[in-house]
Amino acid sequence: MDSTPHGPGTARPEDVIATAADLEALIGTPLPRIAQKQRPTLDPIDVEWIARSPFLVLATSDAEGRCDASPKGDPPGLARVLDERTIAVPERPGNKRLDGYRNVLSNPHVGIIFIVPGREDTLRVNGRARLVRDAPYFDDMRVKGHRPVLALEVAVEEVFFHCAKAFLRSRLWRPESWDVEGLPSRAQIAGALERPDVSREDLERYYGPGYADRLYLDAPMPQASPTA
Repeated sequence: MDSTPHGPGTARPEDVIATAADLEALIGTPLPRIAQKQRPTLDPIDVEWIARSPFLVLATSDAEGRCDASPKGDPPGLARVLDERTIAVPERPGNKRLDGYRNVLSNPHVGIIFIVPGREDTLRVNGRARLVRDAPYFDDMRVKGHRPVLALEVAVEEVFFHCAKAFLRSRLWRPESWDVEGLPSRAQIAGALERPDVSREDLERYYGPGYADRLYLDAPMPQASPTA
């Protein structure tokens, strides 16, 4: 299948960057202190950052290079530092698509961005991952009495901080810049794109106030509405 972008709004062939030399000619090259800022192990500063982070994005790809980026969230310290070269990320009940985890089974290379609310810099951890169904530290990862479904153990290969430019440009933590008025609700999105067979009332009920109470339970989705 041809995945090349098409359409009148896409770039002309002569404007497509195809080589590293073209890319560097356009953007330039980083200062040595930037190019060499990655570290092979976790520093105590990294450990403290991970302990404060309630949210991360896990990037994976399969053996053919198809990519996935999955958000993960828990109370602060959602990932556990096992030692200076190893972290573990718990999996909680979800939609069971398992896209990123299937990727890890064929390609163990992962990248993780750790975010701390209110901070505009972020921590990157790259490494090789494996999936485990149980480990002694699972009991320490209980939330509301629930152990993880599984854990992603990551052998750290690179660690470095990203500067604040992306968050400053996006004004992500500034509520006065937020613009969500008029966006469809989660129930409306599900009804239009994912579960048109379920009544809007059932979807509104599922994604309503009780949704937060079921975050650590393997709660079933609403069933299709009976046909007339």
